[in-house]
Amino acid sequence: MHIRTAEEFPYRVERQDVRIPMGDGVALYARIWRPVTDEPVPVLLEYLPYRLSDWTAPRDAQRHPWYAGHGYASVRVDVRGHGNSEGLPGDEYDETELTDGVAVIEWLAAQPWSSGRVGMFGISWGGFNSLQLAARAPEALKAIVTVCSADDRYDNDVHYMGGSVLAVDMHAWASTMLAFVSRPPDPAQVGDAWRDMWRERLETVDPFIHTWLAHQTRDDYWRHGSVCEDYGAVKAAVLAVGGWHDPYRDTVLRLVEHLDSPVRGLIGPWSHQYPDRGLPPGPAIGFLQETLRWWDHWLKDRDTGVMAEPLLRSWISESHPPATVYPELEGRWVGDDAWPSPAVTMTPYELPGSGPVPVRAPQHTGVDAGRFFPFGNDSDLPPDQREEDGRSVCFDSAPLDGRVEVLGRPRVRLRVTCEVPRGQVIARVCDVAPDGSSTLVTRGVLNLAARHGRGRAVDWEPGATEDVAFELNGIGHAFPPGHRIRLALSSAYWPWIWPQPGSEAGWTLDPGASALELPVRDPSADAGRPAIRFEPPEQSEPLGVSYPDAPGQRPERLVVRDVAAGEWCLEVDPRYGGTRIYPDGLEFTEDALETYVIREHDPLSARTRSDWAIRLRRPSLGWDARVTTRSSIASTADEFVTENELVCHEGATELFRRTWTHHIPRTSG
Repeated sequence: MHIRTAEEFPYRVERQDVRIPMGDGVALYARIWRPVTDEPVPVLLEYLPYRLSDWTAPRDAQRHPWYAGHGYASVRVDVRGHGNSEGLPGDEYDETELTDGVAVIEWLAAQPWSSGRVGMFGISWGGFNSLQLAARAPEALKAIVTVCSADDRYDNDVHYMGGSVLAVDMHAWASTMLAFVSRPPDPAQVGDAWRDMWRERLETVDPFIHTWLAHQTRDDYWRHGSVCEDYGAVKAAVLAVGGWHDPYRDTVLRLVEHLDSPVRGLIGPWSHQYPDRGLPPGPAIGFLQETLRWWDHWLKDRDTGVMAEPLLRSWISESHPPATVYPELEGRWVGDDAWPSPAVTMTPYELPGSGPVPVRAPQHTGVDAGRFFPFGNDSDLPPDQREEDGRSVCFDSAPLDGRVEVLGRPRVRLRVTCEVPRGQVIARVCDVAPDGSSTLVTRGVLNLAARHGRGRAVDWEPGATEDVAFELNGIGHAFPPGHRIRLALSSAYWPWIWPQPGSEAGWTLDPGASALELPVRDPSADAGRPAIRFEPPEQSEPLGVSYPDAPGQRPERLVVRDVAAGEWCLEVDPRYGGTRIYPDGLEFTEDALETYVIREHDPLSARTRSDWAIRLRRPSLGWDARVTTRSSIASTADEFVTENELVCHEGATELFRRTWTHHIPRTSG
């Protein structure tokens, strides 16, 4: 990683904190890094609820000054009701957030130091709203870079997967956001008004989980903000970026296939991170330089050659032994000028066997699934899948005679007989080495009630046989000679997927009428093509945040089995940041623990819990604020039961306390 000092940039950079007025009188807090020049410059916007003055400040310092040093005004804005912005918080990507976003873009375009041309970028939430605002098509927004985001809020976000409730992340993220949205404004930025602003926010807080569980099929709530509803609405040029270890990577494949506006796609080996940060798995790339080529082309009319690149640049990983972290993966970059690519052929692999095969996985199948959102931590990725395979029904190919490269989304076609109205099918593709080790390549899920579409729930007629088909998550992977391709099927996948009542009965497969289809890529398609290369990563100077050692830190992921009770407990420390001390004296502490419990043969025993504690302290101001939350979900055959508690303190004084208990009917998920 090369760190550019201020003296190395073409422009000297100035920083200014401002408040951007909205039409209703609310002002949004913004930080602007500008090049020192008399000429108007294009503007880049990153728009998030994650608090620019503390939580994202270290990451912001890596990129916003870098862009400013190359001739752009780079702007970071807190969403209404978050951080030091005024107003009240709302749901994720709600109408107010998007309306405010358009107003911010128009305000930035109208500033005397602005050329009137705006680009927008972001990762995760910021990637989502970049894409959603591009679909609003404000005149000034000419280009976006959307990283690790989704075009489908229902089936490719943290809420549902294949029509099933994502127990692992719907709950975890709703709990995280309950803690995040409850943090106070900072008196160092807003002055004495901070306490009244905080109280007003807290009075309006409602846990996201209530809304998310109330919409268990793809309805208008999820269609809002889902760009896949109308790709033609996007007019700005789109650079879509993802990683094979990020759950949103399929969006990149859909965008390069469906967008009418100029688009390029880039998928690397990365986790849920910007590709220049050097977090596992690598290799990292010069992502800031790559995006600068994009901005210079669309916002400065410079021919940087970026549109001469292949439509989709993808990383194909070499086979690797299973591990929960890889500093770097071996592999290579390939380019495709169209998607679907003529170099990729959907190749069926028939399943051996002809008689009926019962699939009745124990309910704790999935404890070795790894993290839904890998962030580059030591325990994020799935370990050796041999134990998971033992809890599943597996179909192996013969040892491969030659190399098989796959690029895209595998698909399964299954003939299923089910004796109960509800159930789930989970399919995993694994790379099995000659020593028997099993590396997860990709996976997919189908809620059988969603087999006729995500917009409605249709119970299975008990005893009926039907053909079902669904896609797995996209992947770029090379199976070497001598290895086997394994399809592992299960009827449970906890804690990723919330189990259906009655799902302990499983279902029966007819392998003779079933198949795995792999998107096999012809490596000869690369013959004669120039090699795809990226510059080494570089960033601007770090912020200077210190991270004190945490004594007695708990394990990141701990699995505990009560053998007599047949109960499995998974404890997860998400490790978003821990304790950090900022150069301005702010002390920020956060601690979280997620717990997932289930008994081997009882789907109704599933329960989750998430505990958060956040403290913000400024000794120089005598300011000390704490947020504590507790969230849990359990279920019966007919309803989900959610409990949430929020407690806030100023110093030793309890300022706010509220609890919620909701009973939400189980309609599909």
